Amino acid sequence: MSALRSTLAATGLLRVARYARDARWNLQFLRPNWSYLREGAPDGMPIPPFRLRILVAGSPDIGWFLASGRRGAESICNSLDGAGLQINRVGPILDFGCGCGRVTRHLASTASEVHGSDFNPALVAWCRRKLRFASFAINDLAPPLPYADAQFGLVYALSVFTHLPASLQRPWMDELRRVTRPGGHLLLTTHGTEYLRELSDEQRRQFAAGELVVRHGDRPGSNACGAYHPETYMREQLATGFSVVEFVPKGATGNPWQDRWLLRKHS
Repeated sequence: MSALRSTLAATGLLRVARYARDARWNLQFLRPNWSYLREGAPDGMPIPPFRLRILVAGSPDIGWFLASGRRGAESICNSLDGAGLQINRVGPILDFGCGCGRVTRHLASTASEVHGSDFNPALVAWCRRKLRFASFAINDLAPPLPYADAQFGLVYALSVFTHLPASLQRPWMDELRRVTRPGGHLLLTTHGTEYLRELSDEQRRQFAAGELVVRHGDRPGSNACGAYHPETYMREQLATGFSVVEFVPKGATGNPWQDRWLLRKHS
């Protein structure tokens, strides 16, 4: 029991330290954040607290949180436009890995039916309270999702597969294919060649050989876990059951420098 108490105490202290660190970081952005804190967001929707902004956007900067979400939504619309599709006509939409609605909020006036799911209950709870135009659910680290077969015309996963270990890559692709209707689309972003600087020489050789590279795979779903997807791996292994409609290196403007993929589920 003493070991357990020590572990719990250490965990509690770590949480306090992280909160204090994030609070200090947030104070550094008081000046640029002040207009948003005083007047609110331009879209009239609530702004998530700094802990959630940091977790989702990597910064307490409210301006960046809103701008990156808007760019993410624009990136999705641009990809659909290139395929001759309109976001308000693709059918129900699922934001897989919705976070605290960084992108979801920008679909309020453009999409007819929006759903979001996330692994983090605190993020989902905030979305349920504050973004009433959409429906939100909690998903586990591994499939399944709480949705019916072929429920969605569009599923998007921005910077989600970038944080999954190899053991979860294929299961989640299969699950997202399950909930996408035949002829529907899946849009996702990946770490491509722009991120090679983060890898060791051996990992770069693996990437060049078309192998998925994962760092810190023992922390699945967290920002510490990083997955890097060669184009050949995506086309030959992960996109099974889909046709590649579009591949744009560094095309994910809301998630700077990530590659953007638009896939169509086989009919």
